[in-house]
Amino acid sequence: MNKQSVGKLKLFLMGLEQRIADNGDFFRELNFDFKSGTKIYTGKIYIENELLTISFNGSIREIDISDVAENICSEALNYESIILKYIERGTLIIIEGDSKNVNMKTEKLKEEAMNIQKEVSQIRDRDYFIKIGQADSLLTEIGILGKNGKVKNDMIRKYNQIDHYIELIDPMLRELCEKHSSITVLDCGCGKSYLSFVLNFYIKEILKKPCRFIGIDYSEVVIKASKETAKNLGYSNMDFKEMDINNYVADRRIDLVISLHACDTATDMAMALAINNNVEAMVMVPCCHKELLSQYSFEPFAHIIKHGVFKARIADSLTDGMRAMFLEAKGYKVSVVEYISPLETPKNLMIRAIKAGPENQTMMKEYQQLKRLLKVNTTMERLVNEFTYRDLIN
Repeated sequence: MNKQSVGKLKLFLMGLEQRIADNGDFFRELNFDFKSGTKIYTGKIYIENELLTISFNGSIREIDISDVAENICSEALNYESIILKYIERGTLIIIEGDSKNVNMKTEKLKEEAMNIQKEVSQIRDRDYFIKIGQADSLLTEIGILGKNGKVKNDMIRKYNQIDHYIELIDPMLRELCEKHSSITVLDCGCGKSYLSFVLNFYIKEILKKPCRFIGIDYSEVVIKASKETAKNLGYSNMDFKEMDINNYVADRRIDLVISLHACDTATDMAMALAINNNVEAMVMVPCCHKELLSQYSFEPFAHIIKHGVFKARIADSLTDGMRAMFLEAKGYKVSVVEYISPLETPKNLMIRAIKAGPENQTMMKEYQQLKRLLKVNTTMERLVNEFTYRDLIN
């Protein structure tokens, strides 16, 4: 290649250097083929142990991002042409050059589309947010798709639940994406982090917004499994921490806190963490309500709640109702919807909250009055008050 063409190539490559610097979490690899006569000489730039590495002509070494253009261009002078492919999640950039011209084009990186049979009941009447064909690698890795590219029979329900979750919070996600250049999501009690992986795909691949995910859980087994899944998918924008929710200290802005079926007061811990860190939005699907069951009493209901099944059902509604009240008192706009059918599980409510303004003192007074009436105290309020007190004395 002549110097003029290599100069143009360098301009394109400098743009890719900046792209790697800005989107390092999503960069996968940069492949380049030099051609001389009938021979092709292949090279590759990739991340190994968090370091940028170049492999070419029998040599493997570390390089700085700022050296990418210089390394490739210095070699380009020795060959007739180059075909370069820059790959990041969702995007493929192709540069082709010779001594006559250098061109660059960008393509949306698509997985090979699968033929979806209309008679498959779970996809017949629904336009999915997480589509088969588009998200095959993700759906295969989390066990939804089989080797034949179809949804496994025993995973139809799970696939529908995951997709419905995205449907219910899509407006919230789009609002956050409009406000911020990048989104950080914290998954409390993440388990194997299926929802985080799906959200990661949706925010980055569909909404086209840079994102970061943090998952916390006290189980070493599930954290190890989450790390392995992220590695297999190439989702390097995810961190997983083995720890108690109450011990987590945010070292960056968190935009969204999620929690799915965190047992009993673990949901309150996640909500308190969100409030204490001024998190803009949260989505909670609670489970296993026990805290108020052993506390509350209400004389007019004495002959009803003497029956254990009634007392437990009322306790469930009181728990989530008071959670919603407290969030509203803290300035959040709250909506509560059924996440999945109660025929599948009675623990089927989703609490969505987004910061709308300052604290609502009127709602806080009503919340306190209800507490006194029912003779109860809540973990969420205690954790928020403790955090506020620590802030005051420090």
